[in-house]
Parts: sequence; structure tokens; C-alpha cells
Amino acid sequence: MGSGNGFTQEQSLVWTPNGWSIRSFFLLGQRLEKERMPKCTREKLAHLLLLTVFQIQKPECCYQIVQRGETPEEIAKREARFGREVAMLSRVQHKNLVKFIGACKEPVMVIVTELLLGGTLRKYLVNVRPRCLDMRVAIGFALDIARAMECLHSHGIIHRDLKPENLLLTEDHKTVKLADFGLAREESLTEMMTAETGTYRWMAQSYTETWRKKHYTHKVDAYSFAIVLWELIHNKLPFEGMSNLQAAYAAAFKNVRPSADDLPEDLASIVTLCWKEDPNARPNFTQIIQMLLHYLSTISPHEPVVPHRTFPSDRTLSFHRSLQEPVH
Repeated sequence: MGSGNGFTQEQSLVWTPNGWSIRSFFLLGQRLEKERMPKCTREKLAHLLLLTVFQIQKPECCYQIVQRGETPEEIAKREARFGREVAMLSRVQHKNLVKFIGACKEPVMVIVTELLLGGTLRKYLVNVRPRCLDMRVAIGFALDIARAMECLHSHGIIHRDLKPENLLLTEDHKTVKLADFGLAREESLTEMMTAETGTYRWMAQSYTETWRKKHYTHKVDAYSFAIVLWELIHNKLPFEGMSNLQAAYAAAFKNVRPSADDLPEDLASIVTLCWKEDPNARPNFTQIIQMLLHYLSTISPHEPVVPHRTFPSDRTLSFHRSLQEPVH
């Protein structure tokens, strides 16, 4: 029950609840294989048809269609990344991780997750600017992120691409969930990692350790968390005025960090510990959570990070997220 491209009903689906869409995947693969058209055209058509099938059957889900690429090297790289992401998504479950629903490899690569209508943390922060977040909101988001990372690290997984673009909010904007496991790796395999990294502004420490060909560990995520926490508090882009590569070089080779001088003492301690140059000196996420909870217990409700200023009310943010390849 296969086709010329090796597509079979058994191989097509990595996992799916109650067998939904198995027949749709299989029949579509058979039909497209018979058509006399270029492979790239077949793949684009498959993308369109599959999205139509998916949105009719499960409109409450988010569908990530992964392009295979053109060259053998590009295809192999993207298929390996797809396989890693599916394996890790299906292995870990947590209230602050985007819920994995299913995936298929043929006729095109698709990952299905829950749909979060609150958008990305990046969009949320931009919408709030030029104001800062309420302190308790910022720390609440930071705790959500830290708990997601604690879960991943407890399973031996390094995310490697922790940044606001990969953090999604629920529709009520009260909960943050971590997404995009495309660059994640199991810690036992880090000796084989290459210079493939996420956006350098948030990943400077893994950038320098890869550049120097060092083995690196889950502590690279602590560095990224410090940059995200700094951004949550200030609602500014870290290393303003620098390109991503300039920021990475300054952090990696000049030990430059965003200023923590205007932070409350407890928060300044957290960020400076997390972005220490020596990865072994950084706290783990269980410790980070405890430090954040302690700080949260010391502040009063609705305490802003900086003196409050009055600006026009925010626009309501509600949109569907389209998952894309990370921008470097």
C-alpha cells in the first residue's frame, strides 16, 4: 500500500489521536504521485490541499507546514530538524509548553499543535510600548517561561532558541507557552552540535561556545532567559543600536551585557547570575523559579518597573500565529 516515493499509510503519521486524517494524507499522497508535474509544484499543491483538509477537520489547531528545500543537503537538514522537533514535542508535556497534537511526514511535513490566539510575546510587548509591563505581569510571564524550561531540562532537552518570537500567549494574555523546538537538542548529543543557532541577540553565549568549538550544556538557555527577562522588565530590545551579529560579538568576546543598574536588587541578581560568562556559574531553572517567587512575594500588586507614564490605551491584540522558520 505504498507509492513511488515510499509513502505508506503506516509511515505517513508519526502520531495522531483517534486516527484522524490518516485517510486524507494517504489518498492525497497517492493522487499527487500520479500527476505529471515538477516535484516542487506537487509539494506546493500538497501544502495548499492539506491546509484545506486540516482547517475543515480541525479549525482549532495550528498547522506548521515545513518546506523540504531543493538541494539534497537542505532536504536532509530540514528533515532531521523536523524529526527532532516532533520527537521532542511528543515526549514532553507541560502547561507552559505548546500542546503537541500530531504530525505527518508525507506527502509534506506537517506539525499540528494547539492554536494560541494571544499571538507571540514579541507582538504583545510591541503593542504595550512605550509603557513597561506591570511588574507582577512581567514576573508572571518569566515564571511561565522558567517552568517550561525546567520541564525541558528535566528531560535532558536544550531549547537553544529562547526568545519572544518563540513564546506564545493564550487568548486572555495571562499565560505564556514555549514553542518551536526546531533547534532543540538532547544534552547527551551536544558534542555533535554545529554553529546552527537561533537569533544571535538572545543566543550570544551558545554562539561563542560553538565558535570556540566548546561542548555546551543546558546553561546556554539560562543566558537566553536572562536576556528575555531583561526585555520583559524594560520592554526594550536588548543591545539597542546593534545588529544581531554585533550584539552577539559584543556579548561573546567583550562580555558586554545590557545594563542592570536600574533594576531592583533581587532582579538584578537574577539576570546577572543567569548571563554570567562562565556557564557553570549560572543557576538552573529550579533555582531561577525560586528566586522569582521570592521576589514576587516582596512586591505589592501593580508595581511598575519604572515610574508610570500615561499613554493612549493599547490596541487589542488577537490573531492567528503562522509558524515560520526562525529568522537569523
